[in-house]
Amino acid sequence: MAIMALTGRCGSRVMKSIAAREAKNGFGHLIDMARLEPVTVEKHGRPVVVVLSVEEFERLKLLEPATLSQPKRVGKGPK
Repeated sequence: MAIMALTGRCGSRVMKSIAAREAKNGFGHLIDMARLEPVTVEKHGRPVVVVLSVEEFERLKLLEPATLSQPKRVGKGPK
């Protein structure tokens, strides 16, 4: 799985990014990467979501509890 050019910033680090198709086809790899550091998922070359570990999400909730909502469980949606 190819990782796209390093883009955005996460704190003082440069954040890794991956194409949405690659994220879909290699979801396990995306999870492994996101457990180490946040990963931007891009669709048509534009960032659309950031995947991050539960630990990082919990840390961010402590910093800005009013701006982050609880994650919602989602099922398989329409294609």
